[in-house]
Amino acid sequence: MTAHLRFLSLPLPMAALSGVLIFLSFPKFGSGILAWVALIPLFYALRNAKPAEGFRVGFLAGFIAQAGILYWIVYVVVQYGRLPVYAGIAAMLMLAAYLSLYTACFAMGVAYFRQRGGYLFLAAPLLWTVLEFARSHLLTGFPWENLAYSQHLHGRIIQISDITGIYGITFAIVLINAVLFDMRPGTSRGRRLAGTITAFVVLGAIYGYGHFRTDEIRGALSKAPPLAVSLIQGNIDQNIKWDPQYQKETLEIYRSLSSAAIPNPGGGGLLVWPETAAPFYFQRPDLLQAEVIDIGRSSGAALLFGSPSYEENGGRIDYMNSAYLLRPDGTVSGRYDKVHLVPYGEYVPLRKFFPFIGKMVSGVGDFRSGEGFHPLAADGFRLGVLICYEGIFPEGGRDYKREKADFLVNITNDAWFGRTSAPYQHLSMTVFRAVENRLYLVRTANTGISAIIDPMGTILARTGIFERAVLKGEVKIIDVRTFYAAYGDIFVYLCGLALLILFIISNKQRRKKHAGRNS
Repeated sequence: MTAHLRFLSLPLPMAALSGVLIFLSFPKFGSGILAWVALIPLFYALRNAKPAEGFRVGFLAGFIAQAGILYWIVYVVVQYGRLPVYAGIAAMLMLAAYLSLYTACFAMGVAYFRQRGGYLFLAAPLLWTVLEFARSHLLTGFPWENLAYSQHLHGRIIQISDITGIYGITFAIVLINAVLFDMRPGTSRGRRLAGTITAFVVLGAIYGYGHFRTDEIRGALSKAPPLAVSLIQGNIDQNIKWDPQYQKETLEIYRSLSSAAIPNPGGGGLLVWPETAAPFYFQRPDLLQAEVIDIGRSSGAALLFGSPSYEENGGRIDYMNSAYLLRPDGTVSGRYDKVHLVPYGEYVPLRKFFPFIGKMVSGVGDFRSGEGFHPLAADGFRLGVLICYEGIFPEGGRDYKREKADFLVNITNDAWFGRTSAPYQHLSMTVFRAVENRLYLVRTANTGISAIIDPMGTILARTGIFERAVLKGEVKIIDVRTFYAAYGDIFVYLCGLALLILFIISNKQRRKKHAGRNS
């Protein structure tokens, strides 16, 4: 046996190779093309595996992939959580281990179906899609860089997400991996033919729909009225951001940048500052509040900005991570309170039961969640705000679309991530919120990456990271219905139903084979 064949026969090295290929499919290191072959080594590792062995092999692949994708957590925890390096590494590895359970269950399921003669090209995409959906919702959900997000730069492919959400793209990626694996010698001709036909039909449908839908959206955009927008990237150092001595200096930076970037010299348009750009309680009537109002009024535009807020409830004070929208005359149009908070970043889950965790994450604030996704309105438009982490969840964008938002705004402070891959990963996920809902999405980040994304997911303009910048452009308001916004994750539910049917059929066939042998 040659060294090449010996390597292919070793499950753990092949699983590890899949893990490496998966994380290299995502920004900023890799290329999305790799995702279409990343699972082939894992399938090799599972050729003769029993379900228990499949679980171990899948766990290894998932662990390497997640550690590669999430390495930046070490930087965040050490730099801003004030924990030692070993604790930061432990925190990252614990999260990677949890997320690896989904890959482990996938591999176990593949091994299970292979034992029963099930078609890999059917079982694998159904399993991965259903498990990815579970990962996105269980324990508050963590859909960070789900497999589909690797395709954020592939315009024709991602258009299908206005029907299936990201999960249709995930399904297609895993399907192609399985079909390519089944092209190996030893696979029956019938199985190869069935897989190839299925792959051609699925990819043909995705590309065909992408071509048709892109032309349709371009036609709608050509007739749509524009709204001038200016995105202000203040690049405020995270280490001094909350120091009261620097609050006035911070506002002077935003005044200077805003006055040089008035969206529309004749008045109107929208000026957007990042998450917590006003690092104080804007609701308090003081000089800082007056300064923000004056900056907005001087621009002649509506002003959206982030600021913490609070409410007194029966002797208890609740704090929120909020966004305010000011009308061009400086009056407050409305406030949005962040709904989907970051676990261990904005609140500590189960603090009552595990009080020691609070000490592990000293410096973490406890915020109260907002009460729903409701658009803010000013100057003739309605916008949907997604604060930071909310941009990675489809639900908020869908709710805003149903509530007749004209476009989406993602404000964030990615300074926490430093110069790691995380700012690039974060941007890649927000692209899909624009496509799913066929709305423009503008994104303003304290230290970058700020961007303007059109309803086809094209990044029209973007900034770099850790630079003081202004991004001027326009959004166009179109009213295009999408199946995904109206009906949500129907595709995933159908995948779950198909998986159940496949499970029943596979077990019936296995029982028939056993009965035939025993007769």
